[in-house]
Parts: sequence; C-alpha cells; structure tokens
Amino acid sequence: MMTKLFLIPIVFIFGLLVGSFLNSVIYRIKNNQKIVFDRSKCPHCGHTLNWFDLIPFLSFVFLKGKCRYCQKPISWQYPLVELFTALIFILPLVAPNNFLPHNIFLPNFWQFFCYYILIVSVLIVIFVFDLKYYLIPDKILFLGILISVLFNVLLFREALINKIFGALLFSSFFLFQYLLSKGKWIGLGDVKLGALLGFILGWKLSLVNLFLSYLIGAIISIGLITLKKKTLKSEIPFGPILIIGFFVSFLWGNEIILWYFNLFS
Repeated sequence: MMTKLFLIPIVFIFGLLVGSFLNSVIYRIKNNQKIVFDRSKCPHCGHTLNWFDLIPFLSFVFLKGKCRYCQKPISWQYPLVELFTALIFILPLVAPNNFLPHNIFLPNFWQFFCYYILIVSVLIVIFVFDLKYYLIPDKILFLGILISVLFNVLLFREALINKIFGALLFSSFFLFQYLLSKGKWIGLGDVKLGALLGFILGWKLSLVNLFLSYLIGAIISIGLITLKKKTLKSEIPFGPILIIGFFVSFLWGNEIILWYFNLFS
C-alpha cells in the first residue's frame, strides 16, 4: 500500500495536466477544431494563450478567473475538470479494489493503471459534453470502445465472455427503452454508452451500475424539482449520471455486492 501512496502526488499533478488537455478536447470538438495541432485561444477575444496562461488550476487562481487579455470571465469548467480529473486519477491508489495490484513494480500494475487512466479520460469528456450540450460525441465514445476492446483482448482475455455479456445486458436494457419510447425516454447515445460501460464492468457490476444510476438520477431529479430548477417534463442528461454510477461500481462494486448479500443472509 505504501508504494501506491508514494505515487499520489505524481499522479495528482499528472491528472491536472490531463484535465487541462481534456478541457481543450471538449472545446475543440464542440467547435470542430483540430484536437492536437491548434493553439489554445480565449473563447471571448480570440487571443492565443501563452504557456503561463495554461498552467492547470494555478493559472485560473492567479488570474482570478479572468482572461489576461480581455478580462472576460473564464468558465469554472476549466479548474473543476482539472481538479476532478486529478482526484479521479488517484482514487484507485487509495480506494480498496480488486483490479489494481498493490505492488507498483509489477508489470500488470502499469497495464491496469494505464487502462484506467485512458478510460477515465474518455468518460470525463463524455460527462462534461453531455452535461453541457445534451449530446454524447460518437468520436470519443468509439475511441473508448476501441481502447477497452484492445486492452481486454490483449490483457484480460479470460474475462471476455463476461465483458461481452455485460455490454449486451447494459445496451439492450437501454435499447429496449429507446425503441419502446421512440427516443423520448432515453437517447441513442446512452445506448452506445451503455455498451461501453457494460463491456468494461462485466455483467455483475453492470447491474450495480444500473441500480446506482437510477437511484442517483432519482435523487438528483427530486432535488432539482424541489429547488424549482427543473420540472417533471424537463430533460436531464443521463450520461453523466451513468458515469457517476460507473465510477462507484468500478471501484467499490464488489464491496457493494458483498454488503447486499450479507444484508439478507
């Protein structure tokens, strides 16, 4: 455990840097820009930003949340995504789980951890994009599916049947609702996202993810209606809720299953 704890500050800083890049990916996908080669610019005045304007989290603090050149406010999305990416990156280093070996000097530790970081990065982009624009970008979603399939075929082949069944279970559950409601209850993007999450989790943890997602969704909906931010007819993006449920299921799902069966034994 101590060896994993040693990595926390390094991974946290790395997470801030990745979070800054993910913010850029979200903005450029929305505006149909090249993800890698275009320079970052202020969305208000269009001024090309220098490296010292792009220091993750710290630039926002030092600039007091305003553009250095036009003094227009910088969206809180930027520091929040950077901070939460860093926190989610370090979660498997401190959370009890069965997927990450305790010894960082084992090769499979880094294989599992790289897989986790890549999947997390994809899901953060989907989370923010769906939350802001009520849309799940196919290019990012399909990238996540490709990453997941490649890693599982190369590293976790013994669990492939479980993964495939999880994808079919998750996506079929949403596809049935999509067809039954003609797209009114749930979007086609959620069906495809369900296939990705189900493939990562396998069928048992997919059930946990589904249960948690609807529970979290109900709590959020009741809260928003109570605060008069939404009505019963308002649309609420379900992708972010699924992703919250995914992280809880991925990191603590087996413990939740054990707790559930112990509760009724």
